[in-house]
Amino acid sequence: MAREVFSKGEDNMEVIPSRVLNELYIYLDIGFLLLLLGILLFTKRYLAAIAGLCGGLLYFLVDYGGFYLLLGTRTVEGADPFWFLLWMSMSYGFTNFVWIWLWLDRDGHTLEWTLLIVSGWVATALLSQNFGQGFGTISIARGTGSYHGIMALILFVGYALLCLHNIRGKGEKINLVWLLATGILVQFSWEAVLLITGIRAQGLGPLIVDSLIETNLGLPYLYLIHRAISRRFREDTKRIPS
Repeated sequence: MAREVFSKGEDNMEVIPSRVLNELYIYLDIGFLLLLLGILLFTKRYLAAIAGLCGGLLYFLVDYGGFYLLLGTRTVEGADPFWFLLWMSMSYGFTNFVWIWLWLDRDGHTLEWTLLIVSGWVATALLSQNFGQGFGTISIARGTGSYHGIMALILFVGYALLCLHNIRGKGEKINLVWLLATGILVQFSWEAVLLITGIRAQGLGPLIVDSLIETNLGLPYLYLIHRAISRRFREDTKRIPS
């Protein structure tokens, strides 16, 4: 089963997110990712698709390169770490960045995109539990004590820059409430799906801590990237006349 939610060190309590899933979950999730990519291409949300692919590669660089190889805080049992973390990074990196990008677009279909992604996560998790008994089991865990402080610093710097922009009162005021809601809700949603479906069964610790910090730390920077690109290009990548 999954590891304990907290690991006691000399001076602190460490949140340890972990998951237990079967191989069918991977196959179903790949199918969902291809479906989502197809919908993005069909509706000409090309920039969102590109953002998702870049997000997946970024997640892989951090998870495999940083957590697994450099820090040694990521463990994988029952699968090849490289290929498993490549899939997982592309899965959550793609969906998270696509979802955030579409929210930042404010295209009037926030509810539809949200329902599509969250219901896909729920269906994938529950179908794998119902029909995955004959598939191999994979267990993963990740310690956080060595880097959550750095993540919190990155989050502070990003939001401090946006707060300073609003305080100075020059240019368009940034909707910080919208950004916070986006950053917290995206991580909270898939953490909640993992919790209620039993894939991550350690309680509210990872749900609360990860939702406040992990995806949310990138929102200020992704907002600035989105703003710079969307001023020059439409979602179908056509340049906006100057």
